[in-house]
Amino acid sequence: QVQLVESGGGLVQPGGSLRLSCVVTGSISSIYAMSWYRQAPGKQREFVAVITRSGNTNYADSVKGRFTIARDNAKNTVYLQMNTLKPEDTAVYYCNASPAYWGQGTQVTVSS
Repeated sequence: QVQLVESGGGLVQPGGSLRLSCVVTGSISSIYAMSWYRQAPGKQREFVAVITRSGNTNYADSVKGRFTIARDNAKNTVYLQMNTLKPEDTAVYYCNASPAYWGQGTQVTVSS
């Protein structure tokens, strides 16, 4: 069984940075893809970024150039580096391991 635990969320001013972490129990080397999603109040959960086992990445248009996803198989951890944060990035961020394992989420609030 795979379990995911996110951390690293918090309150940050516009233009600031945060790094989210997702620790996976069990080996992530056997998981094909790891992703980050987010859900803002009153909105549906949306895709943010994905990284495959081979290291290929893809991003939502809204975060391209600002967010970077990375994985460390030795630490069973996936990261989301978020730079130049905007108020519209405010959401609960969820880690996902294919096909359908989810973490509990971590709150990111971007506000002055």
